Amino acid sequence: MGKAEHLTKPEHLAGKLVTIRKSLKLSQNGMLRQMGLSDLFIREEVSAFERGVRVPPVGVLLLYARSVGITVEMLIDDELELPSKLPATRTPEWVMPRDARNTERGKKAKVT
Repeated sequence: MGKAEHLTKPEHLAGKLVTIRKSLKLSQNGMLRQMGLSDLFIREEVSAFERGVRVPPVGVLLLYARSVGITVEMLIDDELELPSKLPATRTPEWVMPRDARNTERGKKAKVT
Protein backbone atom coordinates (compact mmCIF):
# COMPACT_ATOMS: atom_id res chain seq x y z
CA MET A 1 0.00 0.00 0.00
CA GLY A 2 1.38 3.42 -0.98
CA LYS A 3 1.81 6.22 1.52
CA ALA A 4 -1.45 7.96 0.66
CA GLU A 5 -3.46 4.91 -0.47
CA HIS A 6 -4.90 4.35 3.03
CA LEU A 7 -6.52 7.79 2.69
CA THR A 8 -8.48 6.76 -0.39
CA LYS A 9 -9.01 3.02 0.10
CA PRO A 10 -9.74 1.87 3.65
CA GLU A 11 -8.29 -1.58 4.23
CA HIS A 12 -11.36 -2.99 6.03
CA LEU A 13 -14.10 -1.30 4.00
CA ALA A 14 -14.83 -4.27 1.73
CA GLY A 15 -15.26 -6.65 4.66
CA LYS A 16 -17.52 -4.19 6.47
CA LEU A 17 -19.75 -3.93 3.40
CA VAL A 18 -20.08 -7.73 3.24
CA THR A 19 -20.87 -7.83 6.98
CA ILE A 20 -23.61 -5.22 6.56
CA ARG A 21 -25.24 -7.00 3.63
CA LYS A 22 -25.12 -10.39 5.34
CA SER A 23 -26.49 -8.96 8.61
CA LEU A 24 -29.51 -7.81 6.62
CA LYS A 25 -29.76 -11.29 5.04
CA LEU A 26 -29.68 -9.83 1.54
CA SER A 27 -28.16 -10.92 -1.75
CA GLN A 28 -26.07 -8.37 -3.63
CA ASN A 29 -29.10 -7.57 -5.81
CA GLY A 30 -31.23 -7.38 -2.67
CA MET A 31 -28.82 -4.86 -1.16
CA LEU A 32 -29.13 -2.70 -4.27
CA ARG A 33 -32.93 -2.84 -4.01
CA GLN A 34 -32.81 -2.06 -0.26
CA MET A 35 -30.77 1.07 -0.98
CA GLY A 36 -32.92 2.06 -3.98
CA LEU A 37 -29.98 1.70 -6.36
CA SER A 38 -31.04 -1.19 -8.58
CA ASP A 39 -31.56 1.19 -11.51
CA LEU A 40 -28.08 2.73 -11.11
CA PHE A 41 -25.81 -0.19 -10.22
CA ILE A 42 -25.55 -3.86 -11.09
CA ARG A 43 -24.68 -6.80 -8.85
CA GLU A 44 -21.15 -6.99 -10.26
CA GLU A 45 -20.45 -3.50 -8.92
CA VAL A 46 -21.50 -4.56 -5.42
CA SER A 47 -19.21 -7.56 -5.84
CA ALA A 48 -16.35 -5.22 -6.77
CA PHE A 49 -17.05 -3.09 -3.67
CA GLU A 50 -17.09 -6.19 -1.47
CA ARG A 51 -13.87 -7.57 -2.93
CA GLY A 52 -12.08 -4.25 -2.51
CA VAL A 53 -11.61 -3.79 -6.25
CA ARG A 54 -13.58 -0.52 -6.23
CA VAL A 55 -14.42 1.99 -3.53
CA PRO A 56 -18.12 2.91 -3.54
CA PRO A 57 -19.12 6.54 -4.12
CA VAL A 58 -19.74 8.54 -0.94
CA GLY A 59 -23.51 8.45 -1.47
CA VAL A 60 -23.48 4.66 -1.62
CA LEU A 61 -21.43 4.50 1.59
CA LEU A 62 -24.02 6.73 3.24
CA LEU A 63 -26.83 4.37 2.18
CA TYR A 64 -24.93 1.33 3.48
CA ALA A 65 -24.39 3.08 6.81
CA ARG A 66 -28.00 4.23 7.14
CA SER A 67 -29.27 0.76 6.28
CA VAL A 68 -27.90 -0.49 9.62
CA GLY A 69 -27.98 2.69 11.69
CA ILE A 70 -24.27 3.50 11.82
CA THR A 71 -22.11 6.40 10.70
CA VAL A 72 -20.12 6.53 7.48
CA GLU A 73 -17.09 7.08 9.70
CA MET A 74 -17.50 3.55 11.06
CA LEU A 75 -17.25 2.26 7.51
CA ILE A 76 -14.23 4.20 6.33
CA ASP A 77 -12.14 4.43 9.50
CA ASP A 78 -10.06 1.27 9.79
CA GLU A 79 -9.58 1.94 13.50
CA LEU A 80 -13.33 1.65 14.14
CA GLU A 81 -15.16 -1.67 14.21
CA LEU A 82 -18.77 -2.26 13.29
CA PRO A 83 -21.14 -2.83 16.22
CA SER A 84 -21.38 -6.50 17.17
CA LYS A 85 -25.12 -6.42 16.45
CA LEU A 86 -26.41 -5.08 13.15
CA PRO A 87 -28.66 -3.35 12.43
CA ALA A 88 -27.69 -1.19 15.38
CA THR A 89 -30.30 -1.54 18.12
CA ARG A 90 -30.80 2.18 18.49
CA THR A 91 -29.69 4.71 15.94
CA PRO A 92 -28.36 7.86 17.59
CA GLU A 93 -30.48 10.85 16.61
CA TRP A 94 -27.50 12.64 15.07
CA VAL A 95 -27.09 9.76 12.59
CA MET A 96 -30.68 9.96 11.33
CA PRO A 97 -31.67 12.00 8.28
CA ARG A 98 -33.25 15.33 9.21
CA ASP A 99 -36.83 14.27 8.39
CA ALA A 100 -36.50 11.10 10.51
CA ARG A 101 -35.18 13.14 13.46
CA ASN A 102 -38.22 15.40 13.30
CA THR A 103 -40.52 12.36 13.23
CA GLU A 104 -38.73 10.82 16.25
CA ARG A 105 -38.97 14.09 18.18
CA GLY A 106 -42.70 14.28 17.44
CA LYS A 107 -43.21 10.75 18.80
CA LYS A 108 -41.28 11.56 21.97
CA ALA A 109 -43.20 14.79 22.50
CA LYS A 110 -46.56 13.00 22.21
CA VAL A 111 -45.57 10.23 24.63
CA THR A 112 -44.50 12.52 27.50
